[in-house]
Amino acid sequence: MDEVVKIVNDIKNGTIKPIYFLMGEEPYYIDKLADFIEQNVLTEEEKGFNQTVLYGRDVSMEDIISTCKRYPMMADRQVVIVKEAQDLTKTIDKLESYAENPMPSTVLVFCYKYKTLDKRKKVTKFIAKKGLVYESKKLYENQVGEWIKRVLQGKSFTIEPKANAMLVEFLGTDLSKINNELEKLAIVLPKNTMITAKHIEENIGFSKDFNVFELRKAIGDRNQMKAYQIAQYFADNPKDNPMVVTTSLVFGFFVNLLQYHGLKDRNPKNVAAVLKVNPYFLKDYDVALKNYPMKKVSAIVGKLRDIDVKSKGVGANALSNSDLLKEMLVGIFN
Repeated sequence: MDEVVKIVNDIKNGTIKPIYFLMGEEPYYIDKLADFIEQNVLTEEEKGFNQTVLYGRDVSMEDIISTCKRYPMMADRQVVIVKEAQDLTKTIDKLESYAENPMPSTVLVFCYKYKTLDKRKKVTKFIAKKGLVYESKKLYENQVGEWIKRVLQGKSFTIEPKANAMLVEFLGTDLSKINNELEKLAIVLPKNTMITAKHIEENIGFSKDFNVFELRKAIGDRNQMKAYQIAQYFADNPKDNPMVVTTSLVFGFFVNLLQYHGLKDRNPKNVAAVLKVNPYFLKDYDVALKNYPMKKVSAIVGKLRDIDVKSKGVGANALSNSDLLKEMLVGIFN
């Protein structure tokens, strides 16, 4: 995120590169940077003749280079943005000669999603020398919570730990998806609000009481009554609570717990880093660690593998979600 801020600030201050090659597994920042360049490098009057948006699936590398070699009309520069540039992977080396000597009056932006250029290639070295190569990396789950806090801080909001953990739990590490939900909250809630689990439930649709997050907590606490209540809610609402997802997240919890049992350094910071979990969840793992000895955890992991196979329709003899959930909980609590 700091690198993105620097790129944006450089552009604002007039330090503009002739080539921006934006690549990597996380599309969120690629889109953000491309949008910023599209909106801010040229004035509205200049954009009509001097801003071109191309799509990798529709153009050849020769088309792109030809466009880049045009001179701007009644402006100091033109902007050429190539979206979905990963479709040009097979011909990307043809950019080499242009990257070695780019037009100083052209700002060429490549949005090369879900892939990266080989840093040993000449084309990559030329781009890095004359322009800028930015790699947008996927965040680990335990890093997303901090990212949410920073994004909300920029919008004049704060968020309680449980609400933050819920967003990560249910939306995963897809920053674009998370940002869309944060935008919704920013629209409906007044500035300087602390976002709570109730806000998440009311505006995004996750139940703060009946979700996998609470199911795992109930299991970790060995609170059988609560766990069976949540399981029944899941069985009654299968579309919102797919069995495959439930099994996967509970399985992940016990795999992490097994790993936790084997850790010598149980400093909270180290545990969160090794397990790649939000530090907010550590207290749940600490409780579960006492309630489930290592041998029991190993047996549960094996049982959950069987449930996962059955949830995908293999050897389940047409068991309902309700029966599978009950079988899962019996295997955990017995």
